Amino acid sequence: MKLISCIHQSVQKVGMLYQDKVLLSSTTEGYWPTEFKDMLSIIQAGPGAIKQLSNLQMERHSVALADVTLLAPIPVPRKNVMCLGLNYADHAKESLAAHNRKIEIPTQPIVFTKSVSSINGPFADIPYDKNTCQQLDWEVELAVIIGTGGRNIQEKNALDHVFGYTVLNDLSARDLQFRHKQYFLGKSLDGACPMGPWIVTADEIDDPQNLDLQCRVNGELKQSSNTRHQIFNIAKTIEVLSLGMTLEPGDIIATGTPSGVGFARTPPEFLQPGDIVECEIEKIGTIRNTVVSNE
Repeated sequence: MKLISCIHQSVQKVGMLYQDKVLLSSTTEGYWPTEFKDMLSIIQAGPGAIKQLSNLQMERHSVALADVTLLAPIPVPRKNVMCLGLNYADHAKESLAAHNRKIEIPTQPIVFTKSVSSINGPFADIPYDKNTCQQLDWEVELAVIIGTGGRNIQEKNALDHVFGYTVLNDLSARDLQFRHKQYFLGKSLDGACPMGPWIVTADEIDDPQNLDLQCRVNGELKQSSNTRHQIFNIAKTIEVLSLGMTLEPGDIIATGTPSGVGFARTPPEFLQPGDIVECEIEKIGTIRNTVVSNE
């Protein structure tokens, strides 16, 4: 099942996608379950929500996908997005080499967060302020949406806690990131976390550790890999994050990016106003965002 958040007729709604049609919440009064008013309420309702929605008949109540404006699937998360750094060996190597540091593959997950205000839509503009950042970089990532919360979750059961998956671009202001010697400021610019175009529920992804992912800038391929190359797989990541910290329904985990980022290229490359960035993940979809100057 593919679930969306969107704007339809100037009203924010949640919906279910089938081919090029969507069944929306408030357009189907008396038909769409009233308790599912937004994506978080669907996620919190647990596995029964998916079963309930799957029994709905879309033909008579749907609208065209082209008639809605897609938002990030969770437009305003309750918490910061949890992110993994250097979670692909090839990216760890290119990043450390670019800083003339010894090549060492992480033995424990490197975790940081992106602010809630960084969330952006799957086809929305990426704000560019040259007075704040002049080294904006791309990072295609598979994002995991927690469904069933928990604490001290074991790796062997971890995927049972996943609601679904989506595409995320972990846009990074490298000048801020490297200047401040940590990740948070450089990762948290407004609009620096495009997500979507929808959540694909976990039952439709047989193996999240075997998904091709790519990033293109102006049609040129910059990143291409597969999630099987992650150093710490999704299940292990959930185990580590839940150690002493409760994961909750709707939490978002970005699982890291492969090699091919801009700052590690020779010479370095960074996004400029007018650039179009596409991030695509197999079995999920593609997000496409244009960098737009605020001048």
